[in-house]
Amino acid sequence: MNMKKAFLSSSDILIELKEITKVYGMGDVAMHALSGVDLRIKQGEFLAVMGPSGSGKSTCMNILGCLDTPTSGTYLFKGLDVGSMSRDQRALLRRNYLGFVFQGFNLLNRTSALENVELPLIYRGVPSRDRHRLASDALDAVGLKGWERHTPGELSGGQQQRVAIARAMVIAPEVLMADEPTGNLDSTRSREIMELLCSFNRERGITIVMVTHEVEMARYAKRVVRFLDGLIDSEEHNGEVGGHDI
Repeated sequence: MNMKKAFLSSSDILIELKEITKVYGMGDVAMHALSGVDLRIKQGEFLAVMGPSGSGKSTCMNILGCLDTPTSGTYLFKGLDVGSMSRDQRALLRRNYLGFVFQGFNLLNRTSALENVELPLIYRGVPSRDRHRLASDALDAVGLKGWERHTPGELSGGQQQRVAIARAMVIAPEVLMADEPTGNLDSTRSREIMELLCSFNRERGITIVMVTHEVEMARYAKRVVRFLDGLIDSEEHNGEVGGHDI
């Protein structure tokens, strides 16, 4: 399958979940993490996902990121049924279209910022000279020009998260999946990271799906959905650029 061609579509609906369920275990010990979730995400949207522990928000994020598969239901990415893909095809979707940012940064400690950002390009087989250029440009875009040779231990938490964002953005993904991206940062660094994400959403049209438990951070998103007991319990809109004047 030509994945690049298959994903081209005129629809502004980038992602659609239809009656998605996820059940762990069987019989009396079965745990229903998702109980029939319906969700549409538009191209270029900034969506925040909230909910208490065990509500299903993280399970939903894992399914969206092709890190897990639903028990039943349909997941469409630009109209293409992800459930009908092979494991290799899902890996290709994840590698070429999805960027990931996590609470814990997930950087290689003994590796420079530049080398950390180059990792997704190595998996793609990008030549060394092009990798260096693209990774350097990505670090510049997150405000870390001049920090290319520093290891994570030589960087602050906010700088480490910027490296992680550069690593996610270096492949020019269609969607950035951010799982509690400010969870390990103080309030000032958190606002800086959120403003950076907003700039990528606004200026590059990157679709962002962010799990957060922080109401203040969710206000940066254009739309907020709240999970409860494996279902979307409510949603609200914050406006075109979220609740902050950025």
